[in-house]
Amino acid sequence: MRTSTSSRNRTTRAVRAAAAVCAGALALSLTACGGDDNDSGNEQGGSGQETADTVTLPKLNGKSLEVAAVWTGAEQENFKKVLAEFEKRTGAKVTFVPAQDPIINFLGSKVAGGQPPDIAMLPQPGAIKQAVDKKWAKPLGAEAIKELQENYSQGWQDIGKVDSKQYGVYYKAANKSLIWYNAQVFENAGATEPKTWDELLTTAQTVYDSGVTPFSVGGAEGWTLTDWFENVYLSQAGPEKYDQLARHEIKWTDPSVKDALTTLAQVWGKKDYVAGGADGALQTDFPASVTQVFTGGDQPKAAMVYEGDFAQVNITQAKAKVGTDAKVFPFPTVGDTAPVVSGGDAAVILQDSEAAQALATFLASPDAATIQAKLGGYLSPNKNVPNSAYPNEVQQKIAKALIDSGDDFRFDMSDQAPQAFGGTPGKGEWKALQDFLKNPSDVAGTQQKLEADAAAAFGN
Repeated sequence: MRTSTSSRNRTTRAVRAAAAVCAGALALSLTACGGDDNDSGNEQGGSGQETADTVTLPKLNGKSLEVAAVWTGAEQENFKKVLAEFEKRTGAKVTFVPAQDPIINFLGSKVAGGQPPDIAMLPQPGAIKQAVDKKWAKPLGAEAIKELQENYSQGWQDIGKVDSKQYGVYYKAANKSLIWYNAQVFENAGATEPKTWDELLTTAQTVYDSGVTPFSVGGAEGWTLTDWFENVYLSQAGPEKYDQLARHEIKWTDPSVKDALTTLAQVWGKKDYVAGGADGALQTDFPASVTQVFTGGDQPKAAMVYEGDFAQVNITQAKAKVGTDAKVFPFPTVGDTAPVVSGGDAAVILQDSEAAQALATFLASPDAATIQAKLGGYLSPNKNVPNSAYPNEVQQKIAKALIDSGDDFRFDMSDQAPQAFGGTPGKGEWKALQDFLKNPSDVAGTQQKLEADAAAAFGN
């Protein structure tokens, strides 16, 4: 997740996420895409800044905190509303510190200067491990752990642990196995929602024949390309191979990687299937890749865009209505089962104090997550957030599918890798897949580059 509109990567060997969520149930839940944006049914007010108190917090008048995250735009503004509620309840003053990717490098400069933030929102399990290895991260206290145990499945607790000690609160999650589409374009073309990869290719051709480019790809940001690969690979190669590749127990020169890249090339390798072709895609950032699908009336730059539930923020910015103008279907089955890939952002304490522990406790509670859930473009792994808090039927069903999966999900593979391989712009997996987008015929060369970079980063 740089989650969501942020970045991604890292491996915590404690990731025990198991098989894929029931794809059939998810498919059923995502096809009915209606819903009133004001249909919340919980106790929050319309501002999203009020919620019922389920957690007791100390009085912290006069205390100040800094929270660093890579979030920008609406994502940042919505999180600030959560911080404002914490200020209201405790009397503390909380300042949001905009961070740059990769956040570990940003934090390193802050630590070296003697001014680390009190809490950092880390987008990768491996980033948590790095922070622990560098002795920056501080363990969570008893109150925060109590909230985690009450509100999170064991799998979500485990990915915030290093050496069996709890460091991270996974405040934000993502369902990264979704394809969003322009409903009017599909209707005009007579296209239907595909369930398999072959059906996706058929749908793409149908859309193309109607005069609209099928896919928008945000290739300027390498993490979107790793997400494409992971969904294809998980479904085609299966969860066991996925886990092995995530830990670099098999090489990137493995035939299973060749199969996945060859499959991806069926979309990336057709110039007319990608808005702007490869060169255009490599100049398109993630927000633009979404908004260009939902602007331009019934002649947008593309009909579909792959990305997680968090794309709803950008869809709304395009003045499109989720469930009416913008609809969604699960990432199609490439192999035996449809993939369910998740990501997340975890709150990690860097400066231990009563105030920092209190904020971590608050972020582990349903109270904090319910505020941001109501604002849209957000998904929480907290099982005690009322489903009605989410602002539309689409997101309610995406959230329910994630919670119902329990521990049966796979965490983003690049988020599990060392940052040098899976989470650094212009390097490693991000760069190799950007080069592959530009030249999808070079499967073998891409595998060799991926393996060389992975071996260097993993040290094996």
